[in-house]
Amino acid sequence: MNVSLNAKKSQESTPSAQYDVVVLGAGPYGLSVSAHLLGHGLKVATFGKPIYFWRNHMPDGMLLRSYWWATNLSDPQNKYTMARYFTEKSIQPSNPLPRETFIDYGLWFQEHAVPDLDETYISNIERTNEQFRVTLADGRVVLSKSVVMAPGLHYYLYSPAEYAHMPKALVSHSSDYASFTAFKQKKVAVIGAGQGALESAALLHEQGADVTVLCRRSIRWLPVENMKIPALIRAARAPQAGMGNGWMNFLLEKYPYVFQHAPRSRRDHVLDTTHGPAGSVWLKTRLIDKVTIKENARIEKIAAVDEQARITLTTGEILSFDHVILGTGYRPDVKELPMLDQDLKDALRTHRGSPVLSNWFETNIPGLYFLGFSSARSFGPFYRFVVGAGAAARRAANAIAKQVVRSF
Repeated sequence: MNVSLNAKKSQESTPSAQYDVVVLGAGPYGLSVSAHLLGHGLKVATFGKPIYFWRNHMPDGMLLRSYWWATNLSDPQNKYTMARYFTEKSIQPSNPLPRETFIDYGLWFQEHAVPDLDETYISNIERTNEQFRVTLADGRVVLSKSVVMAPGLHYYLYSPAEYAHMPKALVSHSSDYASFTAFKQKKVAVIGAGQGALESAALLHEQGADVTVLCRRSIRWLPVENMKIPALIRAARAPQAGMGNGWMNFLLEKYPYVFQHAPRSRRDHVLDTTHGPAGSVWLKTRLIDKVTIKENARIEKIAAVDEQARITLTTGEILSFDHVILGTGYRPDVKELPMLDQDLKDALRTHRGSPVLSNWFETNIPGLYFLGFSSARSFGPFYRFVVGAGAAARRAANAIAKQVVRSF
């Protein structure tokens, strides 16, 4: 008997637990949808390490761009809010919110709302006999009618191709670090003009690095409220919203499913321009006159020379650094997710790397859902932020609960 046939027999003989739904991911979206699914009385299995990306791929000292009141995870009874966490922990709310506080809140939420989280990773998801067969890293197999995908951003980190030839010792991604202490007294370039790049630059400077920020365009700073203007006028001009003040942000938050009905070209335009890279205004004082910022600087080539990264700009200027950090953000590419079986990848409809989703966050493969960053290309920039977790969790959980009822 050949090896593949032996493996197949072994797989078929493995005892399988049956669930109504499996959730991949234990970040804000995975935990929130799990809480709502449990609230429907469904049999739910959630796999992943809680708030893993925030704990391991975001740096110490980071401050959240969103308001603290817009960083709630979601449960059906609204019991485990950030406000309640502050009360129980005797913490005074503050903006901007420290990363460490949000991590502790996320772990507190998980302990109360999704207590049976299984921290085992999923190694394979395949569809067979109108249900999903989910194989775990430890060899266990579970079966489920539905799977909700809420993968962490570490699956989607974006490193431009022009840096691919460079050694890791000289070029890395900002998400590689939970601390920048190793760069003290080093000459470091940060590539990018978004919040992640700019805050990385500020933190590197505060850790004693000599920092240069290189941006292909001018930095776009998020607008700040003019407190000299009466509150009613400020609210009329730019109402407060979780993603930042302004009418578009306010409407996207108040009507979180409407954007999905806009023409695809319009959705792409909003995601890529209106809600493209930008920095919080409170970063200005930590950067201006403290780090070198070169806007509209285009890199012609980069090479490793004498154990340094040598960058040549299109202007002919040559710069050398001990290290280059890519603050180039994230781009979804769901067909590269390692746990999806190839048959699922082949069948999955996508647009620019993102799944094409129904009104209920369901893909063209029945029972397969995507939430969070993966869903932004369909549902809008609201779902790039923690503030979108509640709206996504409620809608997907309602749809799955109805499907479970219909199946009986």
